[in-house]
Amino acid sequence: MTHPPATEVSDASELRPQLVERLRADNHIRTAAVERAFRTVPRHAFAPEVALEAAYADDTVPTRYAPDGRVISSISAPWLQADMLEAARIKPGHHVLEIGSGGYNAALIAQLTGPTGHVTTLDIDPAVTERATRFLSETGYGGVRVVTADAEHLPAGLVPDGGFDAIVVTVDTWDLPWIGALAEGGRLVAPLRLHGYHWAIGFTKVKGALLSDEPLIVCGFVAMQGDGAWSTNRRAVPGTGVDLSWEDGTPLSIDRLAPALTCKPTVIRTKITVGGQEPFDLLTLYLAGALPGFCRLEVDPDSDNGVLNPPPPGWPAAAIVHGASLARLSHERIGDGDDGKGRYEFVVHGYGDQGHLAAQEMAEQVAHWQRHHRGARCPRITVRQAVGRDSADTTHEPHVFAKKHTRITVDWPTVSGRRGAAAADEQRCHLSTLADTLNTRPSIVSEGRAT
Repeated sequence: MTHPPATEVSDASELRPQLVERLRADNHIRTAAVERAFRTVPRHAFAPEVALEAAYADDTVPTRYAPDGRVISSISAPWLQADMLEAARIKPGHHVLEIGSGGYNAALIAQLTGPTGHVTTLDIDPAVTERATRFLSETGYGGVRVVTADAEHLPAGLVPDGGFDAIVVTVDTWDLPWIGALAEGGRLVAPLRLHGYHWAIGFTKVKGALLSDEPLIVCGFVAMQGDGAWSTNRRAVPGTGVDLSWEDGTPLSIDRLAPALTCKPTVIRTKITVGGQEPFDLLTLYLAGALPGFCRLEVDPDSDNGVLNPPPPGWPAAAIVHGASLARLSHERIGDGDDGKGRYEFVVHGYGDQGHLAAQEMAEQVAHWQRHHRGARCPRITVRQAVGRDSADTTHEPHVFAKKHTRITVDWPTVSGRRGAAAADEQRCHLSTLADTLNTRPSIVSEGRAT
């Protein structure tokens, strides 16, 4: 299965090692096996439409577009591919399923499984699988099985006896219907959407459930198509230019919100701060699970509305709806910060007659996260197959997301006292450093970053 071409252009032979060294230096490549795969597979052969420099840049390469211009297939950024392959822990001889094709990542997986392994790459788009088949054959990886199908319904006979040793999902997915296709003890790595926040998460299957044991990675992928495609459940508040989305949870009535958004809001200052380029995605994920009525708020920048400090386009704000009232999370610049990139304070705006109560509830949860979770380890995600009415249950249960096929629980480790404060300071430093790196990666989609 793994027979790379004997010759290649000299420039690529120089650019590929340079890319590998960058990935090693940034700790995206951490094992010898993943390093060998990236050194061996000719990335440029899977992206003939772009220049060699673009093929070996640490960035995505779009390969297919929808009629409206949206990217519907791409080669993912190398740093993210490396992180996900490291999390998959693929060994020689493994049976591996890739959901979302293109060819290059499947070739990397084939290098990891070796000649005794079996790799299947699946995509719903026949144009994508035709392209993957052609490039895999041309580069010596013709032993990879390429399947055209809807990943929501794996074809009969596709899953090996006992299940796949690893499943790597390379499309943005709202649910994880593949638990039954994974072997006990196997690994599943997927970019999972929780209330619209995107995380690449590594799971191990333990007693029929998926347990995360890797740091969550903020990321962005092309959207899932077919029966597994997700809906944002987006609703427009009439006459305001404000849209609210309930991707998880039950959409609430918004017909009475318009008057609230025309009035001066209640503003609660939290005294909790964040660096100018510091991600706070974990806070927004925490709020999504903690607050009943949670949704995401977007504002038309050309509209005449009463929403202060509208969130940047594409980065919807965390919000909650209580009847005819609403609260949303924002931030205000309070200084330049030690690094000159600004320091911001979280503030909560409340709109409507009961907006002050909704704002107080959100502010209290922000304070709870600060005291008990900001300096803690990454939350643990558990995914179980839905039973009975699990997926249809509309009752709010803190930090539980009911999907179509699964029930997802987020457990937040806690810290307190001096240890919590010190850990929070340490994490802030780490996140600021991380943000400097993330800013060079436009493929990342981060809703939680002060700007």
